[in-house]
Order: sequence, then C-alpha cells, then structure tokens
Amino acid sequence: MEATENSNKWSIDKSHSNLEFSVRHMMISNVRGRFKSFSGDVNLDLDNTADSNVKLDIDAGSIFTNEEDRDKHLKSPDFLHIEKFPLVKFESAKIIKVGNQLDIEGKLTIKDVTKDVSISGELQGPIKDPYGKKRIGFDGGTTIVRKDYGLTWNMMLEGGGILVGDNVKIDIHMELTSP
Repeated sequence: MEATENSNKWSIDKSHSNLEFSVRHMMISNVRGRFKSFSGDVNLDLDNTADSNVKLDIDAGSIFTNEEDRDKHLKSPDFLHIEKFPLVKFESAKIIKVGNQLDIEGKLTIKDVTKDVSISGELQGPIKDPYGKKRIGFDGGTTIVRKDYGLTWNMMLEGGGILVGDNVKIDIHMELTSP
C-alpha cells in the first residue's frame, strides 16, 4: 500500500514488522513461526478511530518455522492447504483507541472459514523519523483455536496427550509510516 496525501493512510514498513505465531508442541514446549510475506491497507485516524480500518492479506505459503519438513506439512491440506487457499485474510470491523491501547475487532479468514477475532495491543507514537515521515508502532495479538478454522490434524502421543496444541497465539508487531 502506498501512502497518499490522506494523513490517515499508513504504509506497513515491512522491514520493521512481523506476523508471528506460537503453538504448543507435544504439550511441553512452544513452537514459534512467522509469515514472511504480507500486505495491507491501514487507514487510521489517531484522534477518531470510528472511520478507521485495517485489511491484511497474508501469503499462507510464506509460513516459516525454521524447520523445512514442518513448513511443508503446514502448507499441505492437513493444515493451510496453500494450493487451494493461498491467503490468510484479516479485515477490521471496529477499532477503538483509549490512550495507547488499541483494540481491533474484525474477521479472520483461514482456508474457507471466517471467524470474529479481537486483537489488543499497544500503540506507540506518532514520531517523526530522520527522513521526515511520521511513524507509529503497534505491538499486540490474539489467541485463536485452530480447530475453529478447520485446522484439525493432530496425532496422539504414546504417553498421553497430543502432538499439536489447539490454541495458537498470534503476535503482531507493526511499524507504519505516513508522509
């Protein structure tokens, strides 16, 4: 998304932004990953969020967990099925700002399932960078239940329990610029 003269339009600074997740593995540790490729439109009025909105398109095939075989499995029909569903999408319905707290309610679509989610986090800025651009930062997240999105593959462990936890914690770290 390119910034325009509209001061409410923000561009995602991808070199300073991350979409990350973690999920319980074998009930004893968390496996972390991220999506390397995403784009979006962010229209945010810092003084009045009533007309603000966020749309994100996440390239499901860009999933990265630092383990090639696991990444291939996550891209397969057992999980994201990227050949049929190449994008994970988010679209806000309501944004509320109280002080530095930003609460975003919206719809998250994974595969062919769309569910309501609430994302909460801290907004920092605005500041003016050394190049004359206005910048804000957002650190927030949410937790989803992967089975709600049809991500049901799992394996029982010999000693009891499951291989992959049901809850997926999503962490969003965004830096945005505006002219």
